Amino acid sequence: MESDGHPPLPRGRHHLTRAQVSASQRARLLRGMTQAVGEKGYARTSVADVLKRAHVSRETFYEHFADKQACFLAAYEEAATRIMGVVNDALAVRGEPVMQRLERALHAYLRELAADTGAARTFLLEIYAAGPAAAALRYRMQRGFMEIIDALLTEDERFRALPDPDFACRMLVGGVASLVTGKVALGEIATLPKLCAPILAHVSALLER
Repeated sequence: MESDGHPPLPRGRHHLTRAQVSASQRARLLRGMTQAVGEKGYARTSVADVLKRAHVSRETFYEHFADKQACFLAAYEEAATRIMGVVNDALAVRGEPVMQRLERALHAYLRELAADTGAARTFLLEIYAAGPAAAALRYRMQRGFMEIIDALLTEDERFRALPDPDFACRMLVGGVASLVTGKVALGEIATLPKLCAPILAHVSALLER
């Protein structure tokens, strides 16, 4: 049986280096944590649940992580970094109007979340169940998203002319996070891409005032 995207290591002798084996184990543990939390929630997820999905031993788990929370935070950070990378890739195309690039990035973000229910729940809901360290990590990652969007929007002189562009960007990113989180909490993850049009309409209205 395979863990999504990370098959178990081959039995017996193989030619993988120790570093490759360790990287494979860690990746499967992170994916196993994301799957388990997406299905059961953080509070009800045990280390045993993660091991079952990752196909590694308990000893191996503790070689990588001090406890369940440490593994969860690493899984969250990996998911957030991956999603941020998707957004950055969408913005890499230059020479297009700001709103067109924002649409591309927003579509990419919403599609990525809609494609992975476990990651969406981990990224937007269960992070709040893992204590203050998790909340602080969530804030730092969201700040990273705000910096990406702020860098894009400040290319538009209309955005720079707003009374407080930085605050406007924080309101935008916070609003998007709230809308997306609500959809995930209601189990409407597949409908996330439909949020793109009304969000873009709101941003356009803000710039055209």
